[in-house]
Amino acid sequence: MNKRLGWLAIIPLLLGGLACQAITLQSLARPTSRPPILATQGPGQVLIPTPTSAPPLLVSPPASPQNNSDVLALLYEKASPGVVAIQIESEQGVGLGSGFVYDKDGHIITNYHVVEGATTLEVDFLSGFKVFGKVIGTDLDSDLAVVKVDAPADELVPLPLGDSSKLRVGDGAVAIGNPFGLNGTMTVGIISGIGRTLESIRQAPEGQPFTAGDVIQTDAAINPGNSGGPLLNLQGEVVGVNRAIRTDSTTISGEPTNSGIGFAVPINIVKRVVPSLISIGKYDYPYMGISSLPEISLVQAQALGLKRTTGAYITSVTPGSPADKAGLRAGDRPTNIQGLDAGGDLIIAVDGQPVRVFNDLLSYLMYNKSPGDQVVLTILRDNQEKEVTLTLEKRP
Repeated sequence: MNKRLGWLAIIPLLLGGLACQAITLQSLARPTSRPPILATQGPGQVLIPTPTSAPPLLVSPPASPQNNSDVLALLYEKASPGVVAIQIESEQGVGLGSGFVYDKDGHIITNYHVVEGATTLEVDFLSGFKVFGKVIGTDLDSDLAVVKVDAPADELVPLPLGDSSKLRVGDGAVAIGNPFGLNGTMTVGIISGIGRTLESIRQAPEGQPFTAGDVIQTDAAINPGNSGGPLLNLQGEVVGVNRAIRTDSTTISGEPTNSGIGFAVPINIVKRVVPSLISIGKYDYPYMGISSLPEISLVQAQALGLKRTTGAYITSVTPGSPADKAGLRAGDRPTNIQGLDAGGDLIIAVDGQPVRVFNDLLSYLMYNKSPGDQVVLTILRDNQEKEVTLTLEKRP
C-alpha cells in the first residue's frame, strides 16, 4: 500500500494517504487513523483447474436494478457472506481492504496492494468470524493476491465467477466491500467502459511500469477500503476485482473521493492467474518488450506519416527483448510533436486478429499466450505491410 500511480488511486485505506496530483488514479485499500479461461500452460508454469463455480445467484433480473429493491436485496443476501474485510499491519501502520472467497479450501482473492508488506493479516467475515490469513501468491502485473485462511466450512461461501468477455457497456454492476471500514457496504451502477489500460505496479527493465490491460470501468461507487472486493453482475457472478478510482478531489483528511470512475481487474484474468498463484505462488505474463502509443490521434498520424489511425505504434523497443530479436523497430526520427519519433513499426494484427489500439494486442497476449509461444505480427513499416514472427518470453 505504497504511494502508487499518482492520482490513479489504488484504494487500500492506510495511514498517511496516497499521493495527490491534478488527476488521480487511487487504489482502493484505505489508511486508518491508527499508526493493496484460457488456461494455456507455458514453460515452467503449473496450472491447476479452476474450482467448479457455484451456480449464479440470480436468474434474469430486470434491466434496471436500481428500481427493484427485491432483486438487489436478494443479490446482497446471497453474495455478502462470501465477501470479507481485510485488515493488515505493516511498517506503515494499519490498512484496510476487501476480498472474496474463491473456493472451499479457504482461498481468498484480493489486490496485491491491499496485502503488500503485511506482517499481520486478519480476515473478517460478515458473520463476525475473524481469522488470521497468510499470503500464498501475488501478481504485481494485474495487482492480484491470494490469501489462505483456515476457516469452518460454513464460513466459506465461494462466489460464482462470471465471464468478463460478455460484459457490455450499460450492464448493471454491483460492488460489495469495506469502504472506509464500513464492512459489507453495497453500491450499484453500470459497466461504464471495457478494454481500459492501467499501469502495473511492477516496472519494466527500462524503468517504466508494465501495462495491465482489458480493465473494466464502472460508476458503481468504490472508495478507499473497497480494494480487492468483488464487482458483480446482476446474476450475482463476480466479473471483476475492484482496484482503483480516478479522482481529482479528496476529503479534508486527504483521502481520495469517488468521482464515478472506478476500475476493476477482469475476472477472466483472475481465472487465468489465480490457479497458478495457488499452485506455485506466481504467474508469468508473456513479454514482447515494446512500448506503444495507447491509440493514435489524427495529429499524431500526420506527424508520423501514417496513412491510418488504427494499430499499435511502437515508440520504443527494449534491447535484447523478443521484439528486438525479431527486428521490430521503434521511431527514431524527430517529428513536430516533442517526444514522438517517426519511423517505427505499426502493428495492425496479431495471429490474424486485428489490432485497433494497443489494448487489443495486450489483451490477446494476456488471454491466449504464454512465455515460449510464438505470435505472428502483421506490421506496417514505411507504410509497407509485412509479417514478423516473434517468440514470447516472460516479463523480466
